[in-house]
Amino acid sequence: MVRTLGDALRWTAIGTQLCERAIADEPGGALAEPSGLPGWTRAHVVAHLDGNARALVNLVTWARTGVETPMYSSMDQRNADIETGAALPGAELRERFAQSRTALANGMAQLSEQAWAADVVTAQGRTVPASEIPWMRAREVMVHAVDLKGGVAFADLPEDFLTALVSDVVARRAALADQPALVLHAGGHRWDIPGAGVPAAVEGSLADIAAYACGRARLGPDQPAWL
Repeated sequence: MVRTLGDALRWTAIGTQLCERAIADEPGGALAEPSGLPGWTRAHVVAHLDGNARALVNLVTWARTGVETPMYSSMDQRNADIETGAALPGAELRERFAQSRTALANGMAQLSEQAWAADVVTAQGRTVPASEIPWMRAREVMVHAVDLKGGVAFADLPEDFLTALVSDVVARRAALADQPALVLHAGGHRWDIPGAGVPAAVEGSLADIAAYACGRARLGPDQPAWL
């Protein structure tokens, strides 16, 4: 499928709602509990999502003004900010998440057609049009909504998003060296990942294949965690 800016904006809104539901201040919603990511609590995931939104606001500002505004001052500072955020009281961390996601949504809503076409640079050093910002956020909120272990599973995510997600992960995996060759099958979908050896066939539902491609399920040769 060919994803559009409208698709990515829609997925961002859905994923944000899923994250908000997962961290709602209610019994069982303690942020100090382990997340689905090794070594991170649920608070770490929320702090990461908060920092990611603020970093993407920087890219939105870059696209709107033309003034170079990197996502992060450094990766060390990014990591330190996550640790600081994870140590905040739950109510304060939830409020920070609400503020940053609102700032990002408002910033994207103000971008003109010309601004959406402006080049920005991701934290990984890739130069992309600003129209990639909603997709970058959609991946974060959708996948981490599952990692928050608040009742959201890959099967709860929209099928068109899952298809786009697997295609994106496969494109990135294809550029890596020293990995086994794979063929992923999900219903009528097929993705080929080049690599060493005879391709291993991995089959499952679209949700299962998305989880596997992101390193969140074991259906075949181990895949590193993504995002």
